Amino acid sequence: MSGFAYAADFADVPDGGVLAVEVEGLEVALVRSGDEVFAVRDECSHAAVPLSEGEVEDCTLECWLHGSRFDARTGEVLNLPATEPVPVYPCKVTEDATVLVDVTSPSI
Repeated sequence: MSGFAYAADFADVPDGGVLAVEVEGLEVALVRSGDEVFAVRDECSHAAVPLSEGEVEDCTLECWLHGSRFDARTGEVLNLPATEPVPVYPCKVTEDATVLVDVTSPSI
């Protein structure tokens, strides 16, 4: 299936926090900042651990294992030891307050 698929209800994604979900068989971390939600692959590019288990600060996710931070909007690495970005996925909030993610169109 291609295109946007249901990921979560908007109310279930904590503002300033993260929610781990599975979308079409792929683990995704949803990060919310106010009315916006961003979707990234829920796996650190350095240590293959879930980013959703780390801290969120100003639209960044911190890997709990080694401390690398990633921009949830772009997937960009913000500090070592990670050197590779994480995939980000198109994400939108619908009028009926559901979060949809397109895991078929990642960008890095």
